[in-house]
Amino acid sequence: MEKETGRIEAFSDGVFSIAVTLLVLDLHIPESMDGEHPVKLLEALKLLWPGYIAFIISFFSIFIIWVNHHKIFKQIYKRNTGLMFANGLILFLVSLVSYPSALLAKFYLTDSRQLSVTIYTGLFVAINIAFNLLWQQASSDRKLLRPGISNAAIARLRNNYLYGFPTYLSAFIISFFYPDLALAICVLLWIFWAASSKKINFTESAVTK
Repeated sequence: MEKETGRIEAFSDGVFSIAVTLLVLDLHIPESMDGEHPVKLLEALKLLWPGYIAFIISFFSIFIIWVNHHKIFKQIYKRNTGLMFANGLILFLVSLVSYPSALLAKFYLTDSRQLSVTIYTGLFVAINIAFNLLWQQASSDRKLLRPGISNAAIARLRNNYLYGFPTYLSAFIISFFYPDLALAICVLLWIFWAASSKKINFTESAVTK
């Protein structure tokens, strides 16, 4: 079967690349006078640590989203309007990641820490919903999937994203009370997905009923 999703994947990769590039714009140079002592510059750089943490977290979150997006499209051979709009929703949300990242960098050390973390975790709840919608559109009648993919493989990929939803939702709710814990939950989930990605095997050729 000829793969029809080449242009979708190429466009998506471009959006992911731009989203990652935008994160760099939030790494600011300290406001210091020319010729200041290096110790003063070092101290100024230390004060900007929330920006570095926000960049690292957001970079790897987008990278893991891209890995999962690539994994899904290895199983999708055809397209329809619903699939394209579901993919567009993911790209729209990914393009927004730089904004809550900038909020984290700017307000994490202020009284607005909780709100900035809540906005950040809320975005990833929406991204997870979009991934579930994409796979639902792709797998609902199997006509869009690669030939020979098994029901077990379809279910494993579906469950991979369904299980993420309550975790992201829990992080979002917890962020109202314990913002640091909410961020930690998101990071741990990304680590889990990165570690478990290779364990999901789609090489079966038999279609199980």
